[in-house]
Amino acid sequence: MTLLRAGSLTVDPPVVLAPMAGVTNRAFRRLCREYGAGLYVSEMVTSRALIEGHEATLDMVRFDPDETPRSVQLYGVDPAVVGEAVRMVVDEDLADHVDLNFGCPVPKVTRKGGGSALPWKRDLFAGIVAAAVAAADGRVPVTVKMRKGIDDSHLTYLDAGRIAADAGVAWVALHGRTAAQMYAGEADWSAIARLVEHLDGFPVLGNGDIFSAQDALRMVAETGCAGVVVGRGCLGRPWLFGQLAAAFAGDPVPADPALPVVIETFRRHAHLLVEAFGERTGCCEIRKHVAWYFKGYAVRRHIRQDLANVSSLAEVDDLLALIDADQEADVAVMSAPRGRTGGERSPSLPDGWLDSPYLDAASAALVTQAELAVSGG
Repeated sequence: MTLLRAGSLTVDPPVVLAPMAGVTNRAFRRLCREYGAGLYVSEMVTSRALIEGHEATLDMVRFDPDETPRSVQLYGVDPAVVGEAVRMVVDEDLADHVDLNFGCPVPKVTRKGGGSALPWKRDLFAGIVAAAVAAADGRVPVTVKMRKGIDDSHLTYLDAGRIAADAGVAWVALHGRTAAQMYAGEADWSAIARLVEHLDGFPVLGNGDIFSAQDALRMVAETGCAGVVVGRGCLGRPWLFGQLAAAFAGDPVPADPALPVVIETFRRHAHLLVEAFGERTGCCEIRKHVAWYFKGYAVRRHIRQDLANVSSLAEVDDLLALIDADQEADVAVMSAPRGRTGGERSPSLPDGWLDSPYLDAASAALVTQAELAVSGG
């Protein structure tokens, strides 16, 4: 397939790690890079917190010396603030690529008019994208990640895709779910195909329900998308990126590793987290990955529970040694969706948000308050 390009960057294979809060830190990105290639995006960073120099936010945009390309995802609801944040990224050489978040469905974001709620306000969406592209000034590529819309009665992806393409972004990535769906059910790949057709040659990336290399190839074949964005499918499975690289190169796809390799990868992940954040924080961070790595394996309950409460690398090593490594995975369990799978819900939105697809005085005031409210990263 045609190479995926973003300005001077070439993404080969055309695979992007989706930003995931509390997951896609520099330790996890390094682990994924060791298995494969592509573009690995940071956790979502709040624009105002970045320009205010919030310590935790600045730490989120720190990259390993050998990490390239460096990719950061920005969240914001005010064009001026987002533009200033992008200008800071460019002027201070903080990253090589900026992705704009219009896909987050969590209530604390959408109730402020942000994330997947924001494209409903077409003029606000257009203003933010235009401000980001102008601030980047061609020095780093800007891309957009979004969902189909707020719910099935308030779809935005076709209009938003056209607005973003006309504004000069390098590509648009579409998660084939609405905000109301959260991560429930199946992703609508037909929407990705419709956006590809609608934008007629402009690069569209597909996101949603890619849990294997075969899923990625099937998405490209069914939708015509220029590449794929992988989120939950790589949780506890960083080797998925090596499998994706092989699949896109037309090479035999490596099998999932045996349990001894899974155990060693978990250990490696824990060490990388401690190296990046110190032993206390690093061990706290590895706890959330226990269920993902050992999904489909018979690991005794007390071992799982203790791994989910570790406070030192010595504890990690002692507990991993207790796992019976001579066992096969339960394939049915392994192939099930990972991460969040909660049911649909009515999106949390600002009062009157759906009254008009354009900003009025009331919604403009809400947006200003939202930008201030999320300060802190």
